[in-house]
Amino acid sequence: MAEHQNIVGATVRKLREKKGLTQAQLVAKLNLAGWDLSRGTFSKIEAQIRCVADYELLKLAAGLGIEASELIHLAAKEQISARQRHS
Repeated sequence: MAEHQNIVGATVRKLREKKGLTQAQLVAKLNLAGWDLSRGTFSKIEAQIRCVADYELLKLAAGLGIEASELIHLAAKEQISARQRHS
């Protein structure tokens, strides 16, 4: 398996689903906030096959209604849990 290109993708997906949003709905929200993002590119972020720039991380977090630091914290916790499950 190829190495993941970001650590937040799976967490973004979980938070999006928890909020009851489809990818298209969240992408539309991000577009309205000024980020020219396609659903296909967003899908790659969630699948962790596309890198996420620091400014994009800020926009993702805002679109989900959380702080970027919280998104990173949640993603890091998920990474630790995943490693422990696979150990």
